Amino acid sequence: MDLKDTYRYLVGAYYGIRDMDNYELKEYILKDIEEYIKSFIKDNPITDFDYRKEADLVNDEKSLKTKLQDSLIVLPKVNAPMELVLLVKARLKEIRENEIN
Repeated sequence: MDLKDTYRYLVGAYYGIRDMDNYELKEYILKDIEEYIKSFIKDNPITDFDYRKEADLVNDEKSLKTKLQDSLIVLPKVNAPMELVLLVKARLKEIRENEIN
């Protein structure tokens, strides 16, 4: 996985958690993910890469399912509460069930 792909899944995780309306403390986790993304960019600058444009593309083009899957990778890195991980997994299960039916 290259740096661009890593950035995209980090941003996908951010937008996935942002769409978790049933989690009251999401603003704290979003802040943690945002700081993690900033740190990633600082430590791994990508030349000739429009971060804002890529973030907008991720938000517009990735499905909620994919964003939530991305969040399952990122949440442990920001020490998110297990409650949120379980909520994400439940939401993914719901999405999968709706796809089948």
